[in-house]
Amino acid sequence: MVSKDSHKFPDSQASLTTTEAEDQIQDSTSKPKTETEIDLEFLYTRDIEFRQETIYFIVVDRFNDGDPENNQGANPELYDSDREDWGKYWGGDLQGIIDKLDYLKNLGVTAIWLTPLFEQVEALSVDMAAIHGYWTKDFKRINPRFIGKDENPSLNATQSEKNTTFDLLIAELHQRKMKLILDIVCNHSNPDVGGKKGELYNDGVKIADFNDDQDNWYHHYGEVTNWEDEWQVQNCELAGLATFNENNIDYRNYIKSAIKQWLDRGVDVLRVDTVKHMPIWFWQEFNADIQNHKPDVFIFGEWIYSEPKNDSSVEFANNSGMTILDFGLCMAIRKALAIGEEEGFNLVQEILDLDYRYDGATELITFIDNHDMHRFQTLNPSPEMLRLAVILLMTTRGIPCLYYGTEQYLHDDTNGDINPYGNNDPYNRPMMESWDTETPFYRDIRLLSGLRRFNPATSLGSQWQKKLTPDIYCYIRRYRDSIVFVALNRGEAITLETVETELPDGEHTCILTRQKLVVKDGMIHNLELDEQVAIVISHVGQKIKGKTIVRVQLNGVDTKPGETIVVIGNCPELGNWDITKAYPLEYINQNTWFGEIPFNESAGKPIVYKYAMLREGESPLRENLVARRWVVAEEGTVKWRDRWAM
Repeated sequence: MVSKDSHKFPDSQASLTTTEAEDQIQDSTSKPKTETEIDLEFLYTRDIEFRQETIYFIVVDRFNDGDPENNQGANPELYDSDREDWGKYWGGDLQGIIDKLDYLKNLGVTAIWLTPLFEQVEALSVDMAAIHGYWTKDFKRINPRFIGKDENPSLNATQSEKNTTFDLLIAELHQRKMKLILDIVCNHSNPDVGGKKGELYNDGVKIADFNDDQDNWYHHYGEVTNWEDEWQVQNCELAGLATFNENNIDYRNYIKSAIKQWLDRGVDVLRVDTVKHMPIWFWQEFNADIQNHKPDVFIFGEWIYSEPKNDSSVEFANNSGMTILDFGLCMAIRKALAIGEEEGFNLVQEILDLDYRYDGATELITFIDNHDMHRFQTLNPSPEMLRLAVILLMTTRGIPCLYYGTEQYLHDDTNGDINPYGNNDPYNRPMMESWDTETPFYRDIRLLSGLRRFNPATSLGSQWQKKLTPDIYCYIRRYRDSIVFVALNRGEAITLETVETELPDGEHTCILTRQKLVVKDGMIHNLELDEQVAIVISHVGQKIKGKTIVRVQLNGVDTKPGETIVVIGNCPELGNWDITKAYPLEYINQNTWFGEIPFNESAGKPIVYKYAMLREGESPLRENLVARRWVVAEEGTVKWRDRWAM
């Protein structure tokens, strides 16, 4: 732990108490003068900031049927109008999502993640149609079942007009300042359906066939038999899916060109499926090309059952060019709150204690369930426990992702085989049934989403445990002088004699319950926590202001309590090499220091900078390198991501 008192900042008594607070959030990026102007400085220096978002993950076919005319598709036998056959299409489409965008925005959702929209094989495989979107036939065409019946599914053919339902969805999202996350699959195409396997098309033209693979587009090593063998995991088949040969440059050019077409249509973010099944060099090349094409795209991947003790998944998160879904924290929350394991909240803290292993722990995508595992309420039907899990999800470090229908307690227990590690699809993919906006739980999520955007401690800050038992979890999020205090109780009613909060002294209001709580000497005394209850208090400090804000992240520096990292350089904002005037960063964890530096006088100018460590009773320790060089953008929010040089 590093002393929080190393540098003090001006205090403020502002607190988040109403949903209107989110309206005070301003876009942290500036934009080119016109849509057609290519501003390279803007593109290559703006920060890809995604940590303030609240994600909502939708299985498109199971959300809302907005256009019944497209339900039959090319093969009517794959559609079940009665919605009893879980392996067939039930009619959800993009128009259905458009119809519910106001519902989602009012919930506090700022980014929607959709299962893959690519054209799929129109046949059954083991009584299952490709309703999930992961059996792609053509990466350059939209699944006709998701757009208008008479619309052209070709991205290329409709690129100039941009007149499909997909384009309308993009426009409606952006009008509401919401983002679209597209789920993509680079590892495989489709399994054997009717004797056809891996028949791949390039905008309607067949280019590969697993059963006639003269140009080596696929691996042909059979299915994985040893999941501990990395070579098998990366080269053999996952559940009989035709696995691409990433060594083939024609394949790599095809998949990259296809994804770029989707980005050109307005996709903001990519979620990448099955990343552990391809070598890291492929992802480094893929991400470099994709981010060169659209530098402000955010990318996260699915390394199934990743966790901080797994060296391979940590290496991927740190070196692939994308962040990952945080399965480690997911499983800890499920064990503590859904299954009710004896260790309780200690399991959650054990995961967070290993955050130093990640270079970007605050950018991990957090969740409590998804389309590949039992829904939380299938494990535990208690609405109170689900609410505690979501409050923890929305206030702990990382970027929260809600699985569709969670806010309406959507779950189906058709499959009685309960296993927290296994999946029970397709029964975890029921049809969305309720759209009630008046429930307390719906309101809670809206309030917490507003908190994430209004108080930078929840999105950018460090996390400090203040009280921990199997049943009680009290912690704070802290960034500069902004604080969020959270208290969770999964057990019976209890009174805590004292709890440290680091909040300013005085009366504070829980943003969820409106309960008034008094802080004295930074502590709440005799804190009463009812059974299965949560308290969240927000204190917002002074915001950083400047023509250009540089978000600085430094990894790989080993600091001890009382030591502080500062940025020094040849400009007024960095002290003109006077270390007593250098800019201090914030301690996030043992591996990460972070800060936002306002540039005014030096905005638009070239500068040089480096890092130094201030040590109590010792001379400052400066990095061992010639100073880094940078041209600060004239305005907007930009980023530096550096590693300490010994």
